[in-house]
Amino acid sequence: MVTTYWVEHSAAQEIEQLRQQVLRLQKLSQIGLLTSSITHEFNNLLTTIINFAKLGLEAESEDERRDALQRILRAGQSGSTICNSLLGLLRQETLRREMTDIVALVEEVLTLVEKDLQRHHIRLEKDYQGRPQAPVVAGQIQQLLLNLITNARQAMPRGGRLRITVRENPESDMVEIAVQDTGVGIPAEKLRLIFEPFYTTKSADEREPSGTGLGLTICRQIIEAHQGRIRVESLVGRGTTFTVKLPRRCSSMVVIDNNAGAESGANKCLR
Repeated sequence: MVTTYWVEHSAAQEIEQLRQQVLRLQKLSQIGLLTSSITHEFNNLLTTIINFAKLGLEAESEDERRDALQRILRAGQSGSTICNSLLGLLRQETLRREMTDIVALVEEVLTLVEKDLQRHHIRLEKDYQGRPQAPVVAGQIQQLLLNLITNARQAMPRGGRLRITVRENPESDMVEIAVQDTGVGIPAEKLRLIFEPFYTTKSADEREPSGTGLGLTICRQIIEAHQGRIRVESLVGRGTTFTVKLPRRCSSMVVIDNNAGAESGANKCLR
């Protein structure tokens, strides 16, 4: 009986470690899709810094020199914001949830995707109703948001509108994040399958590979680990809305651990 237990326990650990590897690889895949836009933005910032540094060195007046320095400072600050957002997404996970400004998390993700959205002619709209907080594992929620936003962008190959809404729902005591696009939509018969592993509605083209079918599965796992909910509504030709609901209060839960390859049911919330 003891031998059987340890065999089963070992197999469960191995499966969980494989799942964590998939979680990390999916996050890196998301970053890979944005590499071109992020690199292009950094190149623009470096060009700005170099050109205004030259102008500052050649400036004949104090006002011209000050203007050049201010432009260099702004470009440097923009680059720092992008780096911090990227590091935030790739931060090492812990088993602890922390009370977090959800709007700030959304803004970090949008810093990474905004240029990519512009390149694909997608208009971004933001509707922040207050600054709600919720106890979350920040990197996991950012990974979820990046996946939903990337999916929305891919659903609008000819451009469109992406609307991000953050609000509190006092009745359900949850923070809600809605990601709404005006894309191609998802047929009703496929809607119930999109959270299943390896199921994808995407097809490959010359610009991007087809989906792996794991992104929304991971989103579902992250939400379930936070004891939240995720809902999808879609109309073919009109667009899709994903609504993520996160509890505003901390309670015992299972947290996906990206480092240890384990799960915990203990209350690990920091306030």
